[in-house]
Amino acid sequence: MTQPINSSRLFNASCLAIITTAFSFSIRAGILPQLGTEFGLNAEQLGFINSMFFFGFPISMIIGGLVYHTIGPKIIMQVAVVAHTLGILLTIYAGGYSGLLISTFFIGFGNGCTEAACNPMIADMYTSNKLNKMLGRFHMWFPGGIVIGSLISKFMTSAGSSWQTQIWVLMLPTVVYAFLFFGQAFPKPKIEGVTSIAKNFQAMLTPLYIFIFCCMAVTAITEFGPNQWVTVVLSSSGADAMLVLALTFGVMTLGRLFTGPVVGKLGQTGVLFGGAILAAIGIYMFSTVTGPIAYLAAVIFGLGVCFNWPIMIGFVAQRVPLSGALGMSIIGGVGMLSTSIFQPFIGGWIDAAHAEHEAKGLTGAALELAAGQDTLSTMLTFPLILIVAFVVLWFWAGNPKPGQTEEAKVAEQPQL
Repeated sequence: MTQPINSSRLFNASCLAIITTAFSFSIRAGILPQLGTEFGLNAEQLGFINSMFFFGFPISMIIGGLVYHTIGPKIIMQVAVVAHTLGILLTIYAGGYSGLLISTFFIGFGNGCTEAACNPMIADMYTSNKLNKMLGRFHMWFPGGIVIGSLISKFMTSAGSSWQTQIWVLMLPTVVYAFLFFGQAFPKPKIEGVTSIAKNFQAMLTPLYIFIFCCMAVTAITEFGPNQWVTVVLSSSGADAMLVLALTFGVMTLGRLFTGPVVGKLGQTGVLFGGAILAAIGIYMFSTVTGPIAYLAAVIFGLGVCFNWPIMIGFVAQRVPLSGALGMSIIGGVGMLSTSIFQPFIGGWIDAAHAEHEAKGLTGAALELAAGQDTLSTMLTFPLILIVAFVVLWFWAGNPKPGQTEEAKVAEQPQL
């Protein structure tokens, strides 16, 4: 007798898995200054540690996408549990820079397994009309988990807890999602031909997919660049950096609850274009304002990057459906790879700005503020590129609302 698929339990397990990813992001961001102090690391070295978090992610996503229809999401999520557990333990017992690089890679690898398994699994569990909604609610728990993780890190740091104790918190959602996935049946692909790697690659070589691939690289660093470095670049802005992070992701969490209705009203391309404008405004404000106004900037920036990740994944699932699990994994992977590549650069920008303003005679909080704002000004380039790119996408591929473009029709038009 075939075991029935418990979509609700699988979805909840997926949400707990992405909460683990979120905790690893926010808590590691919160302890970054402690790691720098304890191990004597400069900003560029911290950037390389951050990059390993994002480097492990695309590797496992690409591998997971290639083998998804061969071994299934169950085994991929088992690998995620092992990688998360190893990463957490190796981080806690890291003896220095090299240990932190290795442990961070494992955590990123586990995070990538989560995306590689859960995105296509959700796409196979729900109809196209419900897909944007459920992907939005799944990805809602990334910013939601970051809000929770940011507050946990802030209060634990204020209470004098060590960074090792904070890392132990990551084990809680890891254990729960492992339990929820245990013994469950998983869905089968719903689009004929999607299990063929040859057809996946054929769909991925179309101009539309390649264009989205490039956009995702810039979209991801627009979101993760300012957020991963918030405790460093905003440390002397007069606003609490971890509260800024929590507020940004709180806005993203609430926004993603309404992904379906928002996309239904504005269309996928319309939401991406509007988001790029708001992200640019938010980063510009971060680079120029101080004090409580930084919290307003956090709200605007959060709205700007709110829908990017689920809509980019949903765009591929609906507009290039024959790319399959591999296509979705590659899109997510290139986002994290881009973020990984830019982390040392951002660290280098901070060090260079610090040296430049120190040479001008600035010291203390004034020096940190000037260096942070200069770095944010450089990051403003990313959303400006996206504004242009999404205008091109609008005129090229249109802006259909859900239901206006059926998956079958899209599959017949690879020339897009």
